[in-house]
Amino acid sequence: MAQLTKQEEDWDGLLMHIATQHQGGVHQLLDTFFAFLRRKTDFFVGGEPGDAEKAVITAMERQQKIALSNKTKKEEKKVKELKRKEEEEKKKQRQKEIEESKIVEVTEEEARQIQESAKKKEKENSVNVNSKMENGDSAEKEVKEETKKDNEEEEEDEADKGKLRPNAGNGADLPNYSWTQSLQELELKVPFNVNFPVRSKDVVCEIERKHLKVGLKGHPPIIDGESYAEIKVDESYWTITDRKALLVNIEKVDKMSWWSRLVTSDPEINTRKVNPENSKLSDLDGETRGMVEKMMFDQRQKEMGLPTSEEQKKQDMLKKFMAQHPEMDFSKAKFS
Repeated sequence: MAQLTKQEEDWDGLLMHIATQHQGGVHQLLDTFFAFLRRKTDFFVGGEPGDAEKAVITAMERQQKIALSNKTKKEEKKVKELKRKEEEEKKKQRQKEIEESKIVEVTEEEARQIQESAKKKEKENSVNVNSKMENGDSAEKEVKEETKKDNEEEEEDEADKGKLRPNAGNGADLPNYSWTQSLQELELKVPFNVNFPVRSKDVVCEIERKHLKVGLKGHPPIIDGESYAEIKVDESYWTITDRKALLVNIEKVDKMSWWSRLVTSDPEINTRKVNPENSKLSDLDGETRGMVEKMMFDQRQKEMGLPTSEEQKKQDMLKKFMAQHPEMDFSKAKFS
């Protein structure tokens, strides 16, 4: 089977998108392509008479040869696979016949010992069962906990291993500060471990579009780094609470995504574990609520390994196009 070049792979997605827009099938697609050559190039008039036809036939014959070669190799591979499965089935059948044909002869003494061993084993099993029944509650609880733990580990995506579980506010509790978030904003709490009451003039709080710096004057900054996403500076603010901590309200520019960290140097949280409050959806306007519900649906689909709403829409369009044009071979097409 011919190996796709990097250039061919890069064009597949765009060409397939163009193809799906042609309800008239291959003939309409070809007509559009040749019309483009007529209008935008000198393909038909730039050479000697007959050059355009020769170029088209040469390209078509080259691709046809590759297609026929791939088809032959695919059929040969299918035949080899069928033969391999047949050989495996015959081998299993022969092994089964050999096992069934085995006859073991034992003496009377050996038969008596086998029976005594079987009775002893049966008695031991009975004792174990009774013991388990007496401790049924604790044993059942232990098994359920182990099963739950195993399931949680299996369900965890490989890319999410090592990430922090979000706190109750869908943020993170870190050694020097903590933060929570909704889709619209973040709330950052920074306690100051000092022996004097903190006033506004003591605080360093610089909120920029992609940078955040927080601390006390004359002390090393507690936070100083690039923010995870863009901040709406004009709508963000800070205040001092109880004269010993800083409370910062950070307004997000992108109100449709969860932050996995406050600044890029922080450890990440697993945003798949974020638990938004459904009751707050009613506070949103119709358009925003629809976008939030769509995002939540897409997140659940991803967690289950299913296509998002946008991916499903594209798949449905492609299936419809393929059903309308069975003469086209999509087996080697790659879609991005």
